Amino acid sequence: MAVFANYKNLSKLNSFAVTSKAIFVMARTKDFDEAEVLKKAVNLFWLKGYNATSMQDLVDGLGISRSSLYDTYGDKHALFIKALESYESTNSGQMCKIIGSDKPAKETIRKLLEMIVDGLLDDQAHRGCFMVNAEVEVAPHDAEVNRIICAADQQVEEAFYQVIKKGQENTEVKNNGDARALARFVFNTVKGLRVTAKSTNDKAVFEDIITTTLSLLD
Repeated sequence: MAVFANYKNLSKLNSFAVTSKAIFVMARTKDFDEAEVLKKAVNLFWLKGYNATSMQDLVDGLGISRSSLYDTYGDKHALFIKALESYESTNSGQMCKIIGSDKPAKETIRKLLEMIVDGLLDDQAHRGCFMVNAEVEVAPHDAEVNRIICAADQQVEEAFYQVIKKGQENTEVKNNGDARALARFVFNTVKGLRVTAKSTNDKAVFEDIITTTLSLLD
């Protein structure tokens, strides 16, 4: 009986130890705000690019230990994917919200282009667009990044297509050409604006691009 009692006591101690360890691990994972850390990762990758960002840069920039980084996000590539998805979700959501409004087609597209330009000109670091930067630097060699970017591009292109098609149907958009081709042109203009912003902040340049793009719909 004494042996059995000792066994029960040992089992309780083991159980307590396992539970305590689990509680400690759970508490340790809450030492930092994952959403805030991910936001910092977006800004770091956006500024330096994927290849130029080292693990030490991430440790220093995110303000967490190397072990916490690996435990939470896996590795640099996995963190980059999460950062890209987070940026895409926020950015595409803003664009599609404007495109999906009930305002006239040309007014909607102008508002969207102006919103993008304002954001680009406010960025003193001339980072351009995180998605476009990743498309140029990483997507040609990374199938997962390429998949994310292509899916996001198709979503925004489709939104442009719908607003242009609607504008053609109510005769606000005078150009009766292929709505899909027009949507692709406008979306490509959006990408062009983001690349141009990496080398200039001359607002007149962007205003000319917006005016010329909208004239295509007349």
